[in-house]
Amino acid sequence: MATILKVTGMTCQHCVQAVTKALKNVPGVVTVSVSLEPGQAVVEGTASREALVSAVKEVGYEAG
Repeated sequence: MATILKVTGMTCQHCVQAVTKALKNVPGVVTVSVSLEPGQAVVEGTASREALVSAVKEVGYEAG
């Protein structure tokens, strides 16, 4: 099942890479696709939405 997160604060590809890496490190994540426009992340796997949001916030971005 895919979880779609709205991610704010990303301004460049470095930001996309940072968010991608953070999400990939969450236990239970299988695949991650982060897009600068429209500012979202699509995550496949069994990780909870709360864990994903927390991982994004830890690297300095907002997610919901």
